[in-house]
Amino acid sequence: MEILHTLEEKKQNLKLLLREYLKEDVCVAFSGGVDSSLLLVMAWEAAKESKRTVYALTMDTVLHPAADLEAARLVLERTGAKHVVLKLNELAVPEIRMNPLDRCYLCKKELYTRMLKFGEEHGVRILLEGSNEDDLHVYRPGLKAVKELGVKSPLAMLHITKDEVRALAREYGIPVADRPSSPCLATRLPYGTEIDLTLLERIDKAEEFIRGLDFYNVRVRVHKDIARVEIDQKDFFKFLDCRQEITRKLKDLGFTYITLDLEGFRSGSMDAGRREENGYADREN
Repeated sequence: MEILHTLEEKKQNLKLLLREYLKEDVCVAFSGGVDSSLLLVMAWEAAKESKRTVYALTMDTVLHPAADLEAARLVLERTGAKHVVLKLNELAVPEIRMNPLDRCYLCKKELYTRMLKFGEEHGVRILLEGSNEDDLHVYRPGLKAVKELGVKSPLAMLHITKDEVRALAREYGIPVADRPSSPCLATRLPYGTEIDLTLLERIDKAEEFIRGLDFYNVRVRVHKDIARVEIDQKDFFKFLDCRQEITRKLKDLGFTYITLDLEGFRSGSMDAGRREENGYADREN
């Protein structure tokens, strides 16, 4: 399919591609984030024409923020997709528990293998996932699993960027159009640090508290006794105004030292300096 460059042209090509997939039943890896939400809503639009079934597969895992499932339910109200929640304890895999450099690859392989097994049990051959164009230019070892397992990535295939995903989600009235990204909580720990579920719960609570003070992008990265808070640079002064409240809460959660990262929020900051190929495209980060 020829790749065109305006957002409207990309949208039309995405609709055509999804109509092709929806000649049969499909599964959509559905996290409740904006990428998978757009994919699910547009897949459902195609399914209404073809009278096929869309399964929205949401993984209930130990490494993802608790708010994800609630966000997923908000989007599902707009569709007639069949929602299936699959439970998975990634830490049952010893290699994942030690948070290795390829943790994301190992996790995604477990997640998508489980989804593909569901599809096989229900006679569904196609699994769609929501990686976008921007994901091809940063360190995303999980995309290697996508490629190996034959999972389809329509947004990335059509070079649709994150900003374009959000624009389309607003156009479709999807309630999570402006929801910040909510990646796996293990990304808050340095590689090689054993993943502790109690610590992840504390990190999740800390981030929820700071977001509740009207901060958009929030990450609490933990280095032993230090909680390194990343927020958007434009919010630094607001953060300082709230510093006593934030410090008190994070200390109550058991963090000894609270710091503000002066570089601000950076997606994947624990990957700083990494130049491995991401396994999806023949490009470096």
